[in-house]
Amino acid sequence: MMVIMHEGATAEEVARVVARVEEVGAAAHVSSGDRVTVIGVIGDREELTGLPIEAMPGVERVVAILKPYKLVSREFHAADTVIDIRGAKIGGGHFAIIAGPCSVETADQVMESARAVKAAGGHMLRGGAFKPRTSPYAFQGLGEEGLKMLAAARDETGLAIVTELMDPRDLDVVCQYADVVQIGARNMQNFLLLAEVGRLDKPVLLKRGLSATVEEWLMAAEYVVKGGNREVILCERGIRTFETATRNTLDLGAVAAAKLACHLPVVVDPSHATGRRDLVLPLSLAGVAAGADGIIVETHPYPEHALCDGPQSIPTATFGEYADRVLELARWAGKDVA
Repeated sequence: MMVIMHEGATAEEVARVVARVEEVGAAAHVSSGDRVTVIGVIGDREELTGLPIEAMPGVERVVAILKPYKLVSREFHAADTVIDIRGAKIGGGHFAIIAGPCSVETADQVMESARAVKAAGGHMLRGGAFKPRTSPYAFQGLGEEGLKMLAAARDETGLAIVTELMDPRDLDVVCQYADVVQIGARNMQNFLLLAEVGRLDKPVLLKRGLSATVEEWLMAAEYVVKGGNREVILCERGIRTFETATRNTLDLGAVAAAKLACHLPVVVDPSHATGRRDLVLPLSLAGVAAGADGIIVETHPYPEHALCDGPQSIPTATFGEYADRVLELARWAGKDVA
């Protein structure tokens, strides 16, 4: 349920409500706005229903949250969440381009990619050091060596690093280097992993599972937020359908639906959705038009030699032209792209 306090409620009155719900084993999440404080309460419905919360000083009303996801819902938090990552903002009218190679291969490859992203007005650098691959014989990533290459590129360009975490055992080493921890599509419902990143003081980019519904996607985000980490970015990366013209099917309806249902930023990954370089730009523009708060896309100095996902990677030599088109539409849509 959601406890809405009076506009003039004091900090002591808020604290009393929190203490009262915690007495019955419920968890309270306080969200303070400019004028009103809202307390999201998660716990046993029967226990909570019996509490005289509405009679407590400072309480205006109590509202039941009907969605199975509570903390990420618009019912709990109406305003868009804005996440600041090393000065780059995303959500709440702020738009970001996250770009880089699918996999970290060499120091030169990462640095050249980072320079191209920075020069084009990109905001964050993506790159996989630990790679989940369908084939056990495919390139699996460089591990910590790759993370060090990403950190060196950040040192030169100032771009924040977005990189994937696959295993809770790698949590410490990934967090040592990453600014944003990515949870891939195959791990969207790895609840142990979600609980671990829920304890981080670091943003999490959560990709939608290959066959997950929007509700399941938001429930996965709820796991992270429930753990205390409210800085979650949702990523639509395409779902598995009967269609074979593209690698996956980019579900732009899910972008609009997620934006209406929750307050978290939503980004689109047209690279993994299409698997085709010639479709990345049109679907990036479609994602912006659907209301996405950002694009995460792959770029590589020499896609023809890439160890992973070369056919969908934009050459760094032409990345600036791609970014210009995307940022132009984002500005037209009223987004802040600074």
